[in-house]
Amino acid sequence: MNNQPVYVLLADDDDDDRLFFKEALEELKIKTEILMVKDGQELIDYLSHPDVKLPNILFLDLNMPFKSGLDCLNEIKTMRHLKDIAIVIYSTSASEADVEETFLKGANVYIKKPDNFGELKKILTQIIAINWQFQTSKLNRENFLLSF
Repeated sequence: MNNQPVYVLLADDDDDDRLFFKEALEELKIKTEILMVKDGQELIDYLSHPDVKLPNILFLDLNMPFKSGLDCLNEIKTMRHLKDIAIVIYSTSASEADVEETFLKGANVYIKKPDNFGELKKILTQIIAINWQFQTSKLNRENFLLSF
């Protein structure tokens, strides 16, 4: 089994949400490495750098300044070198329109930000443990929205 940590990138403009996410990730029994960015423009600048270390999983908030999560998703999907990144929409919104649009634009999973730390750990454990090769090759509406 691969002993390399799962490299996670979180794009979220909320300081508290980033801290909450980082603390939950650190408590998992799965070895991870995390990088966090504060807005969509910072995310695209990072991913566009020629020597970038690409994440295994990108958690993408929809409502961010400078460039929204949806704008980032659209841009990422046009960049050939980013095509294999698993993209998890991580948002306070659970509107059907947001879920449908991000599914159609190519995100892999959509989760609504949980209200408590225990739920966040449970969600992160499930997301980190997904076999992303299977998940990305078998996109369908039934397994797109994770509910807890």
